[in-house]
Amino acid sequence: MTTPDFVVIGHVVQDLIPGGWRWGGPAIFAACQAQRLGLRTGIITRAEPNMLQELSLPGVAVAGRPSKATTNFENVYEQDHRRQHVPRQAEPLTADDLPEAWLSAPIVLLAPVCGEVPPDLGQPFSGSLLAVAAQGWLRRIDRRRRVYRRAWSGPPFWSGCQALFVSQDDLGRRRDQLAQWTAEVPIVAMTRDRRGATLHFEERWRQIDAFPARELDPTGAGDILATAFLVRYHETGDAAEAARFGAAAASCSVEALGLDGIAGREEIEARMKEHPEVVLR
Repeated sequence: MTTPDFVVIGHVVQDLIPGGWRWGGPAIFAACQAQRLGLRTGIITRAEPNMLQELSLPGVAVAGRPSKATTNFENVYEQDHRRQHVPRQAEPLTADDLPEAWLSAPIVLLAPVCGEVPPDLGQPFSGSLLAVAAQGWLRRIDRRRRVYRRAWSGPPFWSGCQALFVSQDDLGRRRDQLAQWTAEVPIVAMTRDRRGATLHFEERWRQIDAFPARELDPTGAGDILATAFLVRYHETGDAAEAARFGAAAASCSVEALGLDGIAGREEIEARMKEHPEVVLR
């Protein structure tokens, strides 16, 4: 099995929409963005056998054991707020789902939807640029299958990672947790919806505004930003350049429904050139 350049770990999701469903979830968005940027890409996930067979993304390899269920998510946006339900959920991932040949992948992103990735699952990727998307560890499901936010109290899922991504919405008012992350993780990025993102590295916070965009569907924009940031950071070692690249990619993604807005390098770089005023400051 060929080692991918970029590996993302987390449940693929059936996003429920009026009249049916479409593929979604952090793992899907991240994998598609990495593939559009020219990287050999792999997803480690769990879903029903027929769904794994149907999950055919050009240039994206899929690994992981079948599950009795596929994770379903329903997103409802109301006045800039999102309500979420999880009617069904796949079984958790374990170390048994990791292909040995993928453990040397240059870039690895742990991106759970809702608690399915163990906190220590990144440990085998000792030589990788390892990053985590925190939202899946900050979510819980109540008895009515509604998603709610709760601070993480288990072992540190960020242990050994070089970058951590979180949205302001998922973090809420838990600034104590943010302070711990910035003390222990070299790069922490917090997305702020239409207000762009803040980035903590070299012991200080910096801000980048959102690139102008004609927003149609914001779903997955944070995952796109994280992926594009990691790819560019791995290429250049420049966090400021990576932040611009990630923010530009996110702005492209919101201009179409679902996965249709995911842009390639030329489109992302054109947006960066069109708006030289959007920089990390």
